[in-house]
Amino acid sequence: MAARRPARQIPLQDMILWLEDARVNDVPRVGGKNASLGEMIANLSAMGVDVPGGFATTADAYRMFVAANKLDKIISKQTRALAAGKAELAEVGKTIRKAFLKAEMPAELEAVISDAYRELGNREGKRKPDVAVRSSATAEDLPEASFAGQQESYLNIQGAASLLEHVRRCYASLFTDRAITYRNNNGFDHLQVALSVGVQRMVRSDRGAAGVMFSIDTETGFPDVVLITGAWGLGEAVVQGIADPDEYMVFKPLLEDDALVPVIERTLGTKEKKLVYADTHGKKSSKKPTRWLRTKADERTRFTLSNDEVLKLARWAVIIEKHYGCPMDIEWAKDGKSGDLAIVQARPETVQSRAEATDLKTFRIKNKGKQICGGLAVGSGAAAGKVINLSSPRDIAKFEDGAVLVTTITDPDWVPIMKRAAAIVTDHGGRTSHAAIVSRELGLPAIVGTHNATRVLKTGMDVTVSCSEGDEGRIYEGIAKIKAEALSLDNLPDTKTRVMLNMATPSAALRWWRLPADGIGLARMEFIVNNIIKIHPLALTRFDEVTDKSARRKIEKMTEGYASKPDYFVDTLAYGVARLAASQHPDPVIVRMSDFKTNEYAELIGGRQFEPREENPMIGWRGASRYYSKNYADGFALECRALAKVRKQMGFTNVVVMIPFCRTLEEADSVLAIMAEHGLVRGEDGLEIYVMCEVPSNVILADEFSRRFDGFSIGSNDLTQLTLGVDRDSALLAHLFDEENPAVTRMIEMVIATAHENGCKVGLCGQGPSDKPTFAKFLVEAGINSMSVTPDSFIRTKHAVAEAEANAPPVAAR
Repeated sequence: MAARRPARQIPLQDMILWLEDARVNDVPRVGGKNASLGEMIANLSAMGVDVPGGFATTADAYRMFVAANKLDKIISKQTRALAAGKAELAEVGKTIRKAFLKAEMPAELEAVISDAYRELGNREGKRKPDVAVRSSATAEDLPEASFAGQQESYLNIQGAASLLEHVRRCYASLFTDRAITYRNNNGFDHLQVALSVGVQRMVRSDRGAAGVMFSIDTETGFPDVVLITGAWGLGEAVVQGIADPDEYMVFKPLLEDDALVPVIERTLGTKEKKLVYADTHGKKSSKKPTRWLRTKADERTRFTLSNDEVLKLARWAVIIEKHYGCPMDIEWAKDGKSGDLAIVQARPETVQSRAEATDLKTFRIKNKGKQICGGLAVGSGAAAGKVINLSSPRDIAKFEDGAVLVTTITDPDWVPIMKRAAAIVTDHGGRTSHAAIVSRELGLPAIVGTHNATRVLKTGMDVTVSCSEGDEGRIYEGIAKIKAEALSLDNLPDTKTRVMLNMATPSAALRWWRLPADGIGLARMEFIVNNIIKIHPLALTRFDEVTDKSARRKIEKMTEGYASKPDYFVDTLAYGVARLAASQHPDPVIVRMSDFKTNEYAELIGGRQFEPREENPMIGWRGASRYYSKNYADGFALECRALAKVRKQMGFTNVVVMIPFCRTLEEADSVLAIMAEHGLVRGEDGLEIYVMCEVPSNVILADEFSRRFDGFSIGSNDLTQLTLGVDRDSALLAHLFDEENPAVTRMIEMVIATAHENGCKVGLCGQGPSDKPTFAKFLVEAGINSMSVTPDSFIRTKHAVAEAEANAPPVAAR
């Protein structure tokens, strides 16, 4: 073997930096990842945040390696040729990487790394500790230089020889095709960027679980939640998007109360694969230290984290965010042997934390075709174009600008193609996968975790990709018309009348957090039941009576992993309501108990055998009349259990409960008594209970109703229908349906006046105030306390109410 070239003289202490000695100002020496690890070890360990120790090679060590092997000349020659168009990217990258992999490790550097590795083993009580070897470029993980992960990381590396080989591989990865392209696009000099290698104690998450969490909602920028994803095995399964992970969302403002469990979302992922150590019997291989396994059936139906573990991680995320003073992107791991949790990386979140806070966009899709595919929505936009289904980033020549990229999963090699796409669709991955993160960076709509996109969407098909309809991303046949509208919050007036939101689904709630609304005036429980739960409550409480074999199979599948079938309903409903409550906390969120008609209930899974056939369901067995009936009592009990969980266990005491279609005082008394039996006692823990005002008896007996309830919410559609005797769904009578008819407006005036005499609040939920300025003026003059409208009409309504207040005569105190 030839004698090694002499290395540039660098003090030995400058080649290695132990992580506990690194700080954020050491980014030029050890890169963003390693500096961040050191910062957390030094400052957050005392606060309970566990970060595995280790050491990092410095930028000086990298430069020594480059200088000793005269690699700077090769780098300069090859990158100049690329810039001049005299060489292809693939050949340039291959040539430089080959030179790095052939280069010799300077003797001094080899000795320092080997000594540090042995010292790490002494600290861990192991002769050959298994370590993670991670690249940390000195220009990486900065807000101005996002798209982290351009270089390689290696897990389960054991032994000094294997470690040195993987340090060399990390150095070479500074010149992958994707990394070269990234630096060219972002103006970084190839010779000025250096690379540090972090060597960190492995957490045995191959026997446990790992994932990613953000201290901000990645889709909306909502700052009050922590989003956590997790899958079995090493964290690469989540980062690379190979396993569709479990998702958890935690509401930060309620974390300080140890008695509460403010987990507002808990979604079971399929978690089909996991990455584990290549050999658990001691036979190590430096070439393949890890391997992929298919998860077992019980792993796919079991959550990776308990609620206590979710809360612990969320509290750590809050501590880390507070220390850095910005939203953070954090990787975590759970040791399957000890059960301990650890933080293995943290970097600033680079998309939502810099999003424009003054403008919102809404997207309307018209003339859309049949839905052919769906998955998790990333972003809130929409795009249409031709599908190009690719299996490898090497097929870049087949891609066309403005097309919809469809593939199995993405990694950094896909970025050059992703930049040219109108939208991105993948079979696998969650909201923290590579495809999701880069799509947000690029501002593209993306749908991940579809499971079947590459089978269903063929190259050449015209499709519309919509992420504007909630958490579910939808892909429609054909090119639909997409209209984008920007909503500006500039110069929004203050109003005495509270302007609140109507919110249909929890998935949309966080999207509108920037609107300065006064709460949610109407959250319809039936939307959560219909769109998320999908099963008739009695088919869960009385599952043994379900005769439909297809319904039984669906119910068994959907309730996997739950202690009981009714728990599926309670938990799913509670999480949906909690997301609504979190979006407006501490402002009130008025949740209306279920108001399905019998024909609508019958359409739920397993519902037909529990619902009677009615000639006129609109005025049939609905609302309050169901709740005390023995034919639905156990279903109503589930609704009450869910809301009690939201208020008492999760801590969302801003939830107000509302009873719909309550025809008589006797019904009111019966329902209130049953609610109290299930833990919803009016006045207890500040619980307010409202009643819908939609039946003329509510107005005529307003004095008596207002002694039983804390507020009224006027349902103008039903009140107009029942006051005028007009079927609101009849096209023949549409010309008679008018909420500004004197008979209806007089009803509204009467209930407002009577309610206020008894100290009761009155609101109205409906589009009338935003569509008809005259109706808004009438309501203001009548002294209404609040109006509730859809988010896209909030700004228009706010201006209409402000104008009405400016011109209205004074009214009695509200």
